Amino acid sequence: MKRKMAFLMVALFVLLLAACSNDSSSSDEPQEDIEVVSEIEGTVRVAVAGFQLEDGIDPITAIENKGLQTFVDEYFQPRYPNITIELTQVPWENAQAGQTAMLQSGDVDVLYTGGAFATQWYQQGLLRDLDDFIEEDEDFDPSIYLSGVWDTSYSVKSPDGEHQFGIPAILGRRVVSFDSELFNQWGVEPLSENPTPEEILEKAAQMTGENPETGEMNYGLWFDGASLNLSVFVALTHAFGATGGEGTLDDPANIEWDLNSPEMVEVFEWLEEAAQYPPSDFINTQGNENYGLESNNIGIFLDYDGATVMAEARADEGNDLTERFEARLNLGPEGEGWVAVDPYVMAANAQDEEAAWEVLKFFTSYEAQKFNYEQYTNTPTLTDPDFVSDSDIYMQKAAEIAEVATSTLMDEANPFFGSEMAPAVNGFVSEAHNGNAPDIQSYLDDLQERAERWSANQ
Repeated sequence: MKRKMAFLMVALFVLLLAACSNDSSSSDEPQEDIEVVSEIEGTVRVAVAGFQLEDGIDPITAIENKGLQTFVDEYFQPRYPNITIELTQVPWENAQAGQTAMLQSGDVDVLYTGGAFATQWYQQGLLRDLDDFIEEDEDFDPSIYLSGVWDTSYSVKSPDGEHQFGIPAILGRRVVSFDSELFNQWGVEPLSENPTPEEILEKAAQMTGENPETGEMNYGLWFDGASLNLSVFVALTHAFGATGGEGTLDDPANIEWDLNSPEMVEVFEWLEEAAQYPPSDFINTQGNENYGLESNNIGIFLDYDGATVMAEARADEGNDLTERFEARLNLGPEGEGWVAVDPYVMAANAQDEEAAWEVLKFFTSYEAQKFNYEQYTNTPTLTDPDFVSDSDIYMQKAAEIAEVATSTLMDEANPFFGSEMAPAVNGFVSEAHNGNAPDIQSYLDDLQERAERWSANQ
């Protein structure tokens, strides 16, 4: 009898614990009901470049982050209960090859990818235009996106500017930054809000050498001397009015190239002098490891993304270096420069198109961009990202640059630009740094001839 009573008491205790546990877990759930947005049915295969799918720890800040799968489960699924998302992650280093293969084999419906990849796929007929979805969907509002990106970026717009094939999801941060502490130590005036190329050279020259206070070697400037997208070069073409030619990327055979113009000569003259001010490792995309840290030795950083400074601030709220490492607009007349745009796109042969549109639209929405910023500090493409921290000066400045962005022939979407111009510009910068810069006019005359031959073969 005692044994039976003891068993009953244990059973009651277990039931009581279960009841308490159920009450506790329900209190953690949202108090308001989530409204179903759509009853559309379908399965959508989504391949994302680089995104973390599962929850994990940020290697820089040691802060726990939610993965994209968790976002889908918590935010998408309750609103679209009849759409199944099959997520696949492709590493960035293999994104172009891996996602191209998926498109060609018909194994994917929606992709998050690099802008240059998307442009190439569109020209190859592997992506679907989104114009009909945009026009017919009353709930979709293009005005929530930065107009400079939505209207002109080759990453989301057809080369002739007539069709929308992608929705901008994440911006690259490309701002001019400077170390105000080094400026003070050298007695140099801070950079203006929209610095000119001439101002950059003047102040970089003043801060290259032995620091008058610390006695340490300082470098007045850093930029990527082996850039694949030539982001600084693109900003310089805006600044000097060097368009590179006239024409459109959808008709490469009829581009009228102008790569040996007086304006382009000015761009290369600037690069020749600028190559004297960074540490030698800049020609290998190195030498900037301490920028954004207390031990920094570089005065001006072109096309900085603010990642180091903001990661330090996120990991240690008392260590805010944003007042020291300030942000400015890019080098164009209105502060413009090259703006990286990573979009979501739809495969030309998507199996459940209506469901795929709902997924694509949701992954580029305010809610998704808020998630990407709060979890991974990804830069939003929205006109009003009210969730961005007031201290995130780099993201705010990047949005200002994107708003005035324009696309020209000098863009990574241009096949000749990537295959011929990038190696030519980087090669010139390397030779200039080593004191062996070739004659600029002859160098550009040769580049002009190569461009004309390239167009003739299209």
